[in-house]
Amino acid sequence: MKILIYGAGAIGGYLGGRLYQFGNNVTLLSLPFAIEPIIEHGLTISEADETVTLQPPCVVSLEEAFTDNKQYDLILVTMKSYDLDAAREAIYPFITQPTVFMTVGNGIGVERPFIEQFGSAQVLAGSLTTPVRKANNHHLIIERPDRGLGLAMTQPGMHAAKWVDLFNNAHITTISAVDYESMKWSKAFLNIVGNATSAILNRPPGEVYQMPGMFDIEVAMLRETLMVMDKKGLTVMDLPGSAARQLAFGVRRVPKFLLKPILTKIVAGGRGNKMPSFQIELASGSNRSEVVFHNGAIAEAGKEVGIPTPVNATLNSILMQITTGVVNWEEYDGQPQRLIEQIPS
Repeated sequence: MKILIYGAGAIGGYLGGRLYQFGNNVTLLSLPFAIEPIIEHGLTISEADETVTLQPPCVVSLEEAFTDNKQYDLILVTMKSYDLDAAREAIYPFITQPTVFMTVGNGIGVERPFIEQFGSAQVLAGSLTTPVRKANNHHLIIERPDRGLGLAMTQPGMHAAKWVDLFNNAHITTISAVDYESMKWSKAFLNIVGNATSAILNRPPGEVYQMPGMFDIEVAMLRETLMVMDKKGLTVMDLPGSAARQLAFGVRRVPKFLLKPILTKIVAGGRGNKMPSFQIELASGSNRSEVVFHNGAIAEAGKEVGIPTPVNATLNSILMQITTGVVNWEEYDGQPQRLIEQIPS
């Protein structure tokens, strides 16, 4: 089986590296700044007490990847969600035979453009719960080996067993899901915890949860998400190492005074003082944010099904205003009351 990793960053490098390590025909494709260190030093993956250095084939352009009309059985598109459309448009002219595209980007709705262009039978949705950190451009650190990957075909009735076996054989714990939308929404439900609020306030999630009023904001955000999922007929499902169903039960049923210490412990234990992805994007100076595929997508879905989502909509709006420079980040830096005032009652 020929596999192309389109976007060999932390996630692409990890998945592609493991697939290559266990005998698959893998090619890594990324920009020169990401690929050249791998060509020079090899791709090193450290997980628990094991460190391995690999030398997978690497290319820096689509033209090179598809030389002599080379085609692939599986193409993993592993860049940020906001880069997927450009990647899809760029690769489309090179595809001359049926190919399965696997999306691994976080967020809701990222598969839809691929489905529309290539057909649902050719699109495999993936949700990775394993956090991967880059020590540098050729050395990846797997921070939680107890997690893994969820897979689901986007065409109803099609099963992902073949692909589940592929990744399990590469020593990546992988499970199959029947409904890809439930899987992606469940992952988003986990991703939004302590994410947008932490980015806006520029404080670690554990600290945010101790700020007056912020726990109530987080719970309201999660309850809105669950109401939208219910209205859409989606089911909260667990992913490897992540108990989304338990979290959903607590948010729905447990009184806040009992839920707060539990959720605070989960957030502080899971992220601690490490800043979440939205804040990292913002601090890097990027003018784009994946919040639009999380809180923003939840708010849009709420409009479609008639469920009010004022918290998700406000978090998305404020974070995007900060990201694009419309609002100065200093207005919200460590100012929870300023954020609370913006949320409609």
